Amino acid sequence: MIKNFLNDPTLLLNAVGEGIYGFDLSGNAVFVNPAAERMTGWTADELLGKKIHQYHHHSHADGTPYPADECQIYCTMFDGKRREVKNEVFWRKDGSAFAVEYTSTPVYKNSQLIGAVAVFRDISAQQRTQTALQDALAQVKHLSEQLKDENDYLTAELNQDWQDSGLVGRSDVFQRMLQQIQLVSETDSTVLILGENGTGKELVARNLHRLSKRNEQAFIKVNCAAFTPSLLESELFGHERGSFTGANERRKGRFELADKGTLFLDEVAELPLESQSKLLRVLQEREFERVGGSQTLKVDIRILAATNRNLWDMVQKGQFRMDLYYRLNVFPIKVPALKERKEDIPYLCQNLIAQINKRLGKQLQGVSKKAIRQLQAYDWPGNIRELQNVLEREAILSKQPTLQLSQPLKADAPNTINPTLTLDEAQKQHISSVLTLCNWRIAGEQGAAKKLGLPESTLRSKMRKLGLQRTL
Repeated sequence: MIKNFLNDPTLLLNAVGEGIYGFDLSGNAVFVNPAAERMTGWTADELLGKKIHQYHHHSHADGTPYPADECQIYCTMFDGKRREVKNEVFWRKDGSAFAVEYTSTPVYKNSQLIGAVAVFRDISAQQRTQTALQDALAQVKHLSEQLKDENDYLTAELNQDWQDSGLVGRSDVFQRMLQQIQLVSETDSTVLILGENGTGKELVARNLHRLSKRNEQAFIKVNCAAFTPSLLESELFGHERGSFTGANERRKGRFELADKGTLFLDEVAELPLESQSKLLRVLQEREFERVGGSQTLKVDIRILAATNRNLWDMVQKGQFRMDLYYRLNVFPIKVPALKERKEDIPYLCQNLIAQINKRLGKQLQGVSKKAIRQLQAYDWPGNIRELQNVLEREAILSKQPTLQLSQPLKADAPNTINPTLTLDEAQKQHISSVLTLCNWRIAGEQGAAKKLGLPESTLRSKMRKLGLQRTL
């Protein structure tokens, strides 16, 4: 077999995919391989002994004449120099043209130039791909320029659109968050809302629902820290009559109530591990059974979740399932702390005072410049919730339409830290003070848990650990 190839090298030339022409010094074709026949439509019998240039290299791509003495293949025959040529065309027998790349190589025998070989390939598909890519890049450039031109307009529109949402501010970090909300609200993707207590995570969730295509359906909230593990399952999935003591009738769970709408899992990090596995199944399959039931129920819901804790740290410690973490962390949104956006305090005050006026029947006009400076000098560990409480307290005390601060904020007060206290003793002292201020009420808007920024279950657990109990 090897001898056959050596004795007849045309077997190899006929097998290659590139088109191959051989020429004598007069420019006549002496060899045409099958690939060249397929690409051009001209057979070897039609071309052998003929000047190929006049058949399919006679014109440029635009149709203008291509003189033979300028043809790069013929030039190789005259000067014996190898050439690589791009951006030319060959013409087919049917009159159509195709883009080619080719090499023109001189052929020598006993150091004497006897002809040339042209090897070519059809690059039409490659050029179409390149053109499509260039068109796409041009479109991207156009869109980028358009987005840049519209940026100021869109920012102004966002500010206007969000005024009634409770989400107000002009800081860069806050505007980036609003843009994220705008983008993901148009999808059904799961969103994990991250941020400190009091930053407005629930407000973000409600606005994600408000802006979504599900906005005419139910927005159902579940506080994952508010129920014991046994009650949480019933709360989420519902129960059948008689499924446990006290289950006197069938009850729909939050998943069922949220069908076609949005389910908001607040404080999701507080879910017990057992409940996490059951929740994961619902998120994966969108189906569940009521407690005590055997019928499988299917739901169409959008999941939003929120936490003030570092879920990945909890995963590393075995406190939170990794597969559930990835199910929830599809599109994370970080709600900035108030100390990161102090320039928004004037706008927040304006918005909060409007709410206080409605709730308390006041006609307050705003906050003094001095008070604004004092508010901006404070770091707000309780975030917007703490700001709201401060403004509400001052609204109750104020006799004037413009609010002043009647007492210094904690950051303005003298340093009263006792360095001899342990951390537990300091916590106990602080929690005890807040409980006394709230008349030992734990739950509700005016309860100690709310003021401390803690889930009620967490506060009760801390009270037991620290030995805190009300004395009569």
